[in-house]
Amino acid sequence: MIDPLTLPHAEPPPANAFQISDLCRMLQTRLPEDQIQLVYQAYLMAAEAHDGQRRKSGEAYIYHPLAVARIVAEMNMDTPSIMAALLHDVLEDTPVTREQMSAQFGDEIADMVEGLSKLTHLEGGSKAEAQAENFSKMLLAMVNDIRVIIIKLSDRLHNMRTLGSMRLDKRRRIARETLEVYAPIAHRLGINQVQNELEDLGFAALYPGRYQVLEQAVRKARGNRTELVDQIEIRVKAMLEEMGIEAEVFGREKHIYSLYHKMRSKQLSFKEVTDMFAIRVVVKDQDCCYRALGCLHGLYKPRPNSFKDYIAIPKSNGYQSLHTVMMRGGIPIEAQIRTEEMDHNAQHGVAAHWIYKTGTESTPRHLAQQWFSNLLDMQQATGSTLEFYESVKLDLFPKEIFVFSPKGDIYRLPPNATPVDFAYLVHSDIGNRCRGVRIDRRVAALSTPLSTGQTVEILTQENAQPSPMWLDFVVTPRARNAIRHYLRNMDSERGLLFGRRLISRALDALGGNVEELQEDAVQAAQAFYGHKDWDSLLLSVGLGNHTPSEVAARLIGEDTDPEPARRQTSPLIVDGPDGSVISMARCCFPISGDNIQGVISSGRGVMVHRATCSNVAARAEKRSQDWVPVQWSEDYQSEYTTILIVEMDNRPGSLARVADTISKLTSNIENMSFSVTQDSLTLIRFNLTVRNRKHLARLMRHLRSLPVVSRVRRDSHE
Repeated sequence: MIDPLTLPHAEPPPANAFQISDLCRMLQTRLPEDQIQLVYQAYLMAAEAHDGQRRKSGEAYIYHPLAVARIVAEMNMDTPSIMAALLHDVLEDTPVTREQMSAQFGDEIADMVEGLSKLTHLEGGSKAEAQAENFSKMLLAMVNDIRVIIIKLSDRLHNMRTLGSMRLDKRRRIARETLEVYAPIAHRLGINQVQNELEDLGFAALYPGRYQVLEQAVRKARGNRTELVDQIEIRVKAMLEEMGIEAEVFGREKHIYSLYHKMRSKQLSFKEVTDMFAIRVVVKDQDCCYRALGCLHGLYKPRPNSFKDYIAIPKSNGYQSLHTVMMRGGIPIEAQIRTEEMDHNAQHGVAAHWIYKTGTESTPRHLAQQWFSNLLDMQQATGSTLEFYESVKLDLFPKEIFVFSPKGDIYRLPPNATPVDFAYLVHSDIGNRCRGVRIDRRVAALSTPLSTGQTVEILTQENAQPSPMWLDFVVTPRARNAIRHYLRNMDSERGLLFGRRLISRALDALGGNVEELQEDAVQAAQAFYGHKDWDSLLLSVGLGNHTPSEVAARLIGEDTDPEPARRQTSPLIVDGPDGSVISMARCCFPISGDNIQGVISSGRGVMVHRATCSNVAARAEKRSQDWVPVQWSEDYQSEYTTILIVEMDNRPGSLARVADTISKLTSNIENMSFSVTQDSLTLIRFNLTVRNRKHLARLMRHLRSLPVVSRVRRDSHE
């Protein structure tokens, strides 16, 4: 066996240090002797090149590349990968040249090592630019040879394992970079084993106090939970054996950072995390996966909506498995079911497939190559390496952004999420009472897409309610479902009452009365309009699906074709905007105090327009029976959306002054758009909320008084 002490200038190794003899012994189980000799020759070059160099811990530097080579070997990488791992710092930190390395080991090894080496001659520039340049170089080298990133991740993993010898500020910087860049890369490549350890080590270095508290809580909870999981393991394995399914059943404990991340993102306490422990079932083939799933569901009842089939539809990094959550005495137990190959891929990801030059669309290698292609496109589209670095960091979190509440709590949302999505994520009541938002202390539109790092403050009002227009821009299922649920419940209740009012008024105009309707006439009308009962007909009338005058005429047996003489009836009272049965038209945006006209609109009840709106005149020419007289309630207090067009000077700070004035007058900006006039003035179209015409007039006066504002007018649809 090779003895490292026979090397020139060798010194006694540290206690328990991993040595070249250990590496060679480890490789003997899968590599032929001639390839082990090549690994040893690479070690000799590295040992001589690094002779006299020491790490911050004081140990000889050679033990770092040895440790990296061990990690690479544990992932079953090939001989050139292990050799490049041993040599990965030689070109950067020693006088050895690429030509010398290529002459001894060939271009394949030299290319990999060069891709792993940092840039040592940077002309000027900041530390951030140097870091971005190094990162860019490493990623682009990875595109040419996927083994480069696997060795780089192994290098980072050993550096994180030995981070304690670094200064505190350097530890925190390296830990943050690990969590922001390297762990997500490991996740993107499906190397979960490396990802999990990088995350835990990075978390421990960046937030040591939080890590210790959680680690102690897990250790304390481990006793009872582990016993429960052991019992389930035994029972599941016995059940599978009884069904003739060969399987290995393992207990799984959620790693610390994943636990922390879940608690923060879902605002859970430690006791509320139910999947800290779980089981993993490994079977022979895909058919056995689904059979095993049936056995588990027969043993324990599955929790509704918790099953995920990542075998049929793999994750973006190629991960495949069946996930389910079962209930055992009120305690949820998570289970993952996969084949041996899937289990191997779940741990090693792309490292399990690197050797294939081509692969099926479901392999981690194929998916990694797709990402590499995107990296090349991104690199060509960005203007600098620093911009490329930041773009890649964002790309590594393709499914989430992080925003803060005013108290500093962090919330995770999908891309393009809006303040309304955030409001419903905090609480459904906050979403339902949302009337406005401040983003980073500035008033903004509720439809504004949020970005990572922003602080979002939701402004609420007791009598506010969700607007159907929110469904046009919310992106989260939680917000969309909550809005629809609220509107649906409101539709049924208010629609029924409103339909009753409309029918009563229409009958009164024809000289009839709801109380005096004949039963057979009611049943005939229900059958004619396709409704099973009286309430469903009234609801349909309230939602505008049937014209009240036509239904009323049929109920009292009058001819519905010619327009009958009508009595004067009292107008409908409008007591708020954007309701389910009385809605403000989005063409002219009427507000309390405007002269208004109601028009029956199918599915929306009565749409309230300004009397001067061109759409009202167009409707009157076609279907005058759709008109409904309406008037504002005198005592109802609410907010209405209107449009102001503001022309102002195109100079810094102008928009801030206008927005601040709008905010001070308790008006909320829902949306805005910009254009430039021929006079080089900025023209802004504000969608904002006001209480009535008096409030609007006051707001317009204050805006006109601003020196930066040239003109203010309300948009009209006439």
